[in-house]
Amino acid sequence: MILLAKLILAHLLGDFFLQPGSWVKEKEAKKVRSWKLYFHAALHGLLALAFVWQLSFWPYALFIAVTHGAIDAAKLTFQRKTYKWIWFVSDQVLHLLVIVGVWYYWLHPAISVSFWRQENTWWLITAILLLTLPASVGIKIFISAWAPDTEAKDGESLQHAGMYIGILERLFVFAFILSGHLEAVGFLLAAKSVFRFGDLKESKDRKLTEYVLIGTLLSFGVALLTGALLRYLVMQ
Repeated sequence: MILLAKLILAHLLGDFFLQPGSWVKEKEAKKVRSWKLYFHAALHGLLALAFVWQLSFWPYALFIAVTHGAIDAAKLTFQRKTYKWIWFVSDQVLHLLVIVGVWYYWLHPAISVSFWRQENTWWLITAILLLTLPASVGIKIFISAWAPDTEAKDGESLQHAGMYIGILERLFVFAFILSGHLEAVGFLLAAKSVFRFGDLKESKDRKLTEYVLIGTLLSFGVALLTGALLRYLVMQ
């Protein structure tokens, strides 16, 4: 696995630490006409070769450089500002897939997929998915009877921000429960309360405060119950 770690480290250095912001701006402006795109791709190949430190690795380093340039060129050509984050995530995932592929073909390691046949793996996947959209929809429907009549004005809240915040907090609570750090759950709840307190105080709306409180406690409760149930199933 040390080779895989070295290749990922080389990628992180090339993509984030050794790529100035001016390069990024020029590449976004000139796209494939920017020479810095090709220098950036070549740098990734040189870093991979340097970290592996074996001359026979050069075809793989060249492959990393060429594919990196091609992936970046596609991203620069087709990305739009609205969905820029999607292109960024896709870009990084493709780079990592190339790295994993190079690692595999260079070492031909024995990879075990026995974890897919384990019951705990499927329970874990089910629990994580449950805490995302299904929990968000369920909580929203459950507390819809107490939803305030006032609607947020444009600019006061990011689109779907509440749903994403709820998903993230449930996944954090779930991870804390599985790792046995219950104190972190209290810290997370306290942190959210601090951020929410100012908004609720300024609104001076008791119904809104109660609505948010019910939703928060339900969200944490679902995550706590799911985490505790999974720990019980895994420990059997």
